[in-house]
Amino acid sequence: MADVAILETRERVLAGILLTGAAYLLFSTQDASIKLLVTGMTVWQIMFFRSITILGACAAMGGRRLFADTVRSPIVRPMLVRSAFTLAAWLCYYNAARSLQLAELTTFYYAAPIIVTVFSVFLLGEKVPMLRWLAVLIGFAGVFVACDPTHLGLSVPVLLVLAAALLWAIAIVLLRKTALAERSMIQLLLNNFYFLLFSAVPALLWWHTPDLAQLLLLASVGALGGLAQYLLFEGMKRTPASILAPLEYSSLLWAFALGFAIWGDVPRREVFLGAALIITAGLLIVGGEHFRKRL
Repeated sequence: MADVAILETRERVLAGILLTGAAYLLFSTQDASIKLLVTGMTVWQIMFFRSITILGACAAMGGRRLFADTVRSPIVRPMLVRSAFTLAAWLCYYNAARSLQLAELTTFYYAAPIIVTVFSVFLLGEKVPMLRWLAVLIGFAGVFVACDPTHLGLSVPVLLVLAAALLWAIAIVLLRKTALAERSMIQLLLNNFYFLLFSAVPALLWWHTPDLAQLLLLASVGALGGLAQYLLFEGMKRTPASILAPLEYSSLLWAFALGFAIWGDVPRREVFLGAALIITAGLLIVGGEHFRKRL
């Protein structure tokens, strides 16, 4: 019986890793769509459209029963706090994006997985093995090498990105708590309902009527964002936050790939070296977890 329980736990953790990895791929694709949209409309309006799209999908799949269960859910207040941190991270990140290059943004933003690992120890009581700490540091070193941020000073945009990393890390730790307390569809509905409330007034104040191409991009942002959030919630149910934190580095690889496919951006030599370090960090996490569960 003990062997069966260990096998089930290992499979659950690995499933969480795969779900979370897929979520970050979808988030990266969503970000590429948002990058195409921000030249013609505000982040508030994009968030407003995304929230409406996701809420419409929730209503179609869950019906009245889902909304009734959501109203009675014990995570209504905790999810409000978590959504507020996520929104603040968004605003800091995209305001900094006006002054910094994508490579510079991602370098500082990817301090978040390290912060998540630290917070998971003090706030969630998770035990983090040395191999996992090593993987986090290797992953961050890969981001550092790929983006070469040594020439940047401690400017306001840099401080905004660091603030975004801190806020996102707090949101991820809070998500780990709520993910264990409620099913994913309710979390998805609550998260986007709060985003809709936060963004409605600013979106209407700075409204831009989208054309057909923008409407299609907005619909894709909603579909990609909704599915990514659902997969992230499901991954968090299965796997400790400190294991999943380094997987966020995979977003950098997807960002470079999408940048080349859409805008023709050719990564520098340092990017390939950094990518190798990031992949090594991910393999250390997956391999280390596989080996540890067999003992």
